[in-house]
Amino acid sequence: MSAVEAELERPVEHGLEGRRRLLEPVFRIALFTSLAIAVAFLAVLLAYVLHEGWGRLDSRLWTNFPSKLHPERAGAQSAIIGTVYVVGLTGLFVACPIGVMTALYLEEYARRDRWYNRLIELNIQNLAAVPSIVYGILGLGIIARGLGFGRTLLAASLTLSLLVLPVVIIAAREAVRAVPGSIRQGSLALGATQWQTIWRQVLPAAVPGIATGVILALSRAIGEAAPLLLLGAVAHITFNPESVNDAYTVLPIQIFNWVKQPEAEFHTLASAAIVVLLAILLTMNSVAVWLRNRFEKRW
Repeated sequence: MSAVEAELERPVEHGLEGRRRLLEPVFRIALFTSLAIAVAFLAVLLAYVLHEGWGRLDSRLWTNFPSKLHPERAGAQSAIIGTVYVVGLTGLFVACPIGVMTALYLEEYARRDRWYNRLIELNIQNLAAVPSIVYGILGLGIIARGLGFGRTLLAASLTLSLLVLPVVIIAAREAVRAVPGSIRQGSLALGATQWQTIWRQVLPAAVPGIATGVILALSRAIGEAAPLLLLGAVAHITFNPESVNDAYTVLPIQIFNWVKQPEAEFHTLASAAIVVLLAILLTMNSVAVWLRNRFEKRW
């Protein structure tokens, strides 16, 4: 480039740089304003729910069963226990083992030039964006009726497992991908097989990220109501489920049932149950953050 061309280009570059410097603080202010608005709305919502339900945040809420006639004695024990069972089975039976093993296969064994591996990855990414009601219809048609499980605790857990499975796979893949390749190469160079390298080196290093992803996925499952409405999460249950073939209810369904009642006492109960549900969610998210900070390795 000649000296004349360089001189002609310099004012344009200076002009672009000046505009960037001018827009950067504006963009930063816009970001902080958006964050402040979101936090303000969340704080108002939490304050309203806590204020409305404060009068029923006592032991009656988690020791008594629901009642349609006596709101002063009604509780949500069956809904709390049902929520714990549904989420626990979702993580234990399907989401964790299948999700983690799928992530290990796609990251460690799958060849990118094979069409079926690319098809699997495409389907996983698409399934993560499918609305939850679609999984409810799928669970009702295939799991509850097709496989004969009925509208039971097991059918609900399997359906929610399908719902969160793509999220678990994506999170586990990111955790496995974050392990440096030098760890694998060093293990293989010392004579370990590929499976020994994955089991003893890659998987332990990826456990914090995998655990965080699983907990966050289950946090999504705990607040789902649409699929469970189709799968028979009956609102008025006055007993705790004792097996996977029992009827059940969960906190979102119980809250919905109380909100649509005309009596103000049931609305207070609904607000108190929302506080309990938020407490469970915050506890799960806090555990995820603690696991990530406690066991995360800096490579």
